[in-house]
Formats: sequence, C-alpha cells, structure tokens
Amino acid sequence: MVTPAAHSPEMPAVSSRLPEVLAAVFVAVFVVLGIAPYDRTVWYMEVTPVITIFLLLAGTARRFRFSGAAYLLMAVWLFWHTVGGHYTFERVPFGVITDAFGFARNHFDRVGHFSVGFYAYAFAELLTRRRLAGPVVSLLFGLFAVMAVAAGWEILEWLVADAEGGEAGLAFLGSQGDVWDAQKDMLADTLGAVFALVLFRLCGRRWGSMDPV
Repeated sequence: MVTPAAHSPEMPAVSSRLPEVLAAVFVAVFVVLGIAPYDRTVWYMEVTPVITIFLLLAGTARRFRFSGAAYLLMAVWLFWHTVGGHYTFERVPFGVITDAFGFARNHFDRVGHFSVGFYAYAFAELLTRRRLAGPVVSLLFGLFAVMAVAAGWEILEWLVADAEGGEAGLAFLGSQGDVWDAQKDMLADTLGAVFALVLFRLCGRRWGSMDPV
C-alpha cells in the first residue's frame, strides 16, 4: 500500500485515501463501459491513452504522490474519455447541454479536451514540490506541456484516423464536419490548463500542492 506524503494541516484527512478511492471507482466504471461499446475498434483506440495514463499514475505513486486535488483533477479526463470511448464522442447522450445552449454539434469532446488541461495542475505541482523550478516557470511549464500534448494528440489522431479509414477512422477523429475541429480542441486544452493553473495559484497551498517532498 502506498504511504501518503505529508500534507498541510488544512487538508482534510480523507484526501489521503482519495487516490485509492478514485482508482477503485475508475476500474469499476472502465469494466462496465468496456462491455458492448458502440464500436469495438474505436473503443480500443480511445481507451489506449486512458489505460496508459492510469498505469503511469499508479506505477509512479510510490515515488511521487500527488495531492488529492491533483488526482481528482486528473481523474476527470480519465472518466470522461472512458465514457467517450464507449459511445464514440459524437454519440454520447449529451443532448440536454446541446439543446440548452443551442449548439449545432455534440460538444462532449470539447469538454473532454478542456479536462485534458487539468493535467497542468499536476505538472506545476510536480515542479513546485520537487523544487525543480520557481513559481513562474512551474506555471509556464504546466501550460506549455499541455499545449504540446494537445498538438501532439491532434497529429496522432490524424495519423491513426487516416491509417484506419472508414467509419471507425472518422469516429476516432470526431470532427463532426468541423474543419476547425483540431484548432478548437487545442484551444479547449489550453483554456483548461489556464483554469487549472489559476486553481493551483489560488488554492494550491491550502490543498498541499506546494508542500516540498
């Protein structure tokens, strides 16, 4: 069992067990949504990065344990992307939001990209607690790291979709006919990172995200 890192007195004690709780719930959700997805090929393509990130976080927890806030933020994308993989992003039942705002397309994927930006919080926390950089550099690294991942993902998405072809390729690409889809996705990633970094600066100390290790 992982031994929690020291945290500030202001942090609720329950946060020390939050990563394990999130992991257990995620595994259960992942198994359920892995049953009879809309398109098994698309499901494989979509959940591959999810499994990779989950295993990376689980495998490195003994060497560096993030704060509960960081794990909670990172979990949002894991859950969101898993749901998208089950239905394919354009088919996720998101009509309530689409109708409420009068959108012309399903924006479930845009919210997913926004949640990718939440990983900027973890990047900034890692550099800060390891004392690898000062406040400004930590924030900029978190922002630029997410922007780089966003650009890399769009390139990979294009290559995979082009190689797969057919309906599965289009479903994985998820552009829904929007010629500016890639640019809008990268913007959503960036805005999510800005939001997460604002949280880090405003609440990080209270949440133990700035405690050195």
